[in-house]
Amino acid sequence: MQNYTFYKYQGTGNDFIIIDNRSQRFSKNNTKLIRTLCDRKFGIGADGLILLENAEMSSHDFKMVYYNADGRESTMCGNGGRCLVAFAKFLGIIHDQTAFMAIDGPHEARINKDEVSLKMQDVSSIKEEQNAYLLDTGSPHYVSFIQNLEQLDVDQQGAKIRYNDSFNAEGINVNFVEPLTTGELSVRTYERGVEAETLSCGTGVTAVALSAYHAKITNDKKITLTTPGGRLSVSFNPTSTGFTDIWLTGAAVFVFKGEISW
Repeated sequence: MQNYTFYKYQGTGNDFIIIDNRSQRFSKNNTKLIRTLCDRKFGIGADGLILLENAEMSSHDFKMVYYNADGRESTMCGNGGRCLVAFAKFLGIIHDQTAFMAIDGPHEARINKDEVSLKMQDVSSIKEEQNAYLLDTGSPHYVSFIQNLEQLDVDQQGAKIRYNDSFNAEGINVNFVEPLTTGELSVRTYERGVEAETLSCGTGVTAVALSAYHAKITNDKKITLTTPGGRLSVSFNPTSTGFTDIWLTGAAVFVFKGEISW
């Protein structure tokens, strides 16, 4: 039996189990363990689990390894990345800025009090398909602009799109969006791997902000995104070939620390 010390963090309600795995003690291939830890009835409960590991290059402070609640290693998680940066500061690995490695490549981040700004990867293309926008912001996203967002059954409608044959076995994250003002959008997201609506999704709101600018719904280059779990902001620089200098900003909050035996 192994004992693991874990830390619970949340970014606008998107919650994560975080483990310091620099010693490589955690069993990374144990899908059942990760799934159980993330289970809200039989485990700790979280949208995902994140391991902080030693960086393989001296130019990076640490490495991020992310698993969805289904126990499988996944693509980039924006809110998870921001929470891991806050955790790295707690451990004393960094101060107020960092460079780290994730599955989609290197990232930079800055800390200002309880807010963490995470630089996302450049986005070179947005595909339009049946009144929706498809793009990859570290994870693949489907963005649909609708009315009456509050009344939408996100779990039902999101699952239909996520499991559509056109997105293959990997599926896609699904974002439903309603403009509030010129520079503010309301967003609800169905996340693959969680297989349900989450209170917030960092790569999702990033995809939404870029899609809104691309669709000329807004001309603002800094957009406020209101999610069920709170507010985030996304700033970016549009270019002739896509978007660069993309920053996702919001709170990253420590919830509690614990120990679990397995």
